[in-house]
Amino acid sequence: MPDAAAAAAPISVRNPRTGQVDYAFTPPTGAELAARAAALRSAQEAWWQSGLAHRQAVLRRFADAVEAHEEAITAALAIDTGRHHIAQGEVRNVPRNIRRWCERAPSVLAVAERESAVMPGLRMTQQLVPYPLVGAISPWNFPLALSFIDAVPALLAGCACLIKPSEVTPRFIAPLNAAIAAVPELAAVLAVVPGDGATGAALIRQVDAVVFTGSVATGRKIAVAAAERFIPAFLELGGKDPAIVLASADLAAAADAITRGSCMASGQVCLALERVYVDESVHDRFVELLVERARRVRINYPDIMDGELGPIIFGRQAAIIDAHLDDAVARGAVIRCGGKTEVHGGGVWCPATVVTHVDHSMQLMTEETFGPVTPVMAFRTVDEAVALANDTVFGLSGAVFAGTIDEAVAVAKRVRAGGMSINDAALTRETYETEKNSFGWSGMGGSRMGDAGLLRFVRRQALLIQTREPARLV
Repeated sequence: MPDAAAAAAPISVRNPRTGQVDYAFTPPTGAELAARAAALRSAQEAWWQSGLAHRQAVLRRFADAVEAHEEAITAALAIDTGRHHIAQGEVRNVPRNIRRWCERAPSVLAVAERESAVMPGLRMTQQLVPYPLVGAISPWNFPLALSFIDAVPALLAGCACLIKPSEVTPRFIAPLNAAIAAVPELAAVLAVVPGDGATGAALIRQVDAVVFTGSVATGRKIAVAAAERFIPAFLELGGKDPAIVLASADLAAAADAITRGSCMASGQVCLALERVYVDESVHDRFVELLVERARRVRINYPDIMDGELGPIIFGRQAAIIDAHLDDAVARGAVIRCGGKTEVHGGGVWCPATVVTHVDHSMQLMTEETFGPVTPVMAFRTVDEAVALANDTVFGLSGAVFAGTIDEAVAVAKRVRAGGMSINDAALTRETYETEKNSFGWSGMGGSRMGDAGLLRFVRRQALLIQTREPARLV
């Protein structure tokens, strides 16, 4: 067994726009991570006992600090992900997320006292007890946003947080830590450390609850490790999100939304639309509209400030995209626009791609592709469309397009997925106000959306207050 105190080997990092290895970092040793976790845990009790008003004030100062360090964090994150506008949006979203939760937290964390309905004289109330140390493991597609989507409510709940972003995108950590250091009270209970899978595994051994966003394969390992320690694991994993287009739908509007839903963030987002089912009576016209729009989507090369599609961030993902397309074509699919990945300046891009003549024998319709690829399949009846949408191990989100809201909602209610957009795409990315749960292999644990996104970080302690003489045995 390796020595926990032995120096870790440096980890090299590839630049997604150039394909060159131009960065390296050294992850903490097991002993260093344990010491960091112990320090956070030691500071957590005072953080919790300081009260919600204090935590709100500290986090609002952190929101200001992130804004003060926006340029440096954005610059590093843009190199990590190969895209500027989305990186800037991620950074700007953190202060908004903090302020939103600060406004919401008092009502979410409020507890009431009431009289028992079955036992006269008994008063009942609760204490919300936070998990002392929450570990957050975030992915490479939105490394900053998906770290703080969980860390902010956990901190407001009174937890300390230890965050380990993906080793694929670690450059933003240094300027982010500068913003954290500007708020010493927060720095005592929040740490962001670089590391790989081994660091993530070590993190789980140190925390009281773990939050993970990423692949099903890694999520399974985390669930097992958490179960062995008897700690909760909140997992948001992959998706193969369907869209259903009924004959009554506004086809142009549906094509606009589905193009955006398939190509946003270059398709490198779990809630991207990855399969589309269209009523056979409007299928051909819809495909024409979809292809027309997909052909207008541009890669952002050579200018990072121009174009809609960034590079494939994780090098191995390009091979998965190409394998799915090759498998589909070999089984009879037709690529209507776009196609295989392309190398530009050493980086790898995937053009917006529309594929027809697909079926569920193909990887493209059953496995997560994670690229700007839109396969389209015709259906004859609504029952068939629902059956196709539900023919999956995933259940993250989806969309339904119809001529009326009632018609779309009736179909959406039959799809086994956590968040359904009606006459639009990926609306769960636009608002965190409504709770949703993942179905199937798309995750487990309480919702990160809505009030549950905060309440899952506390345990409810019942306080039962007897105001009369206790009952006697004899």
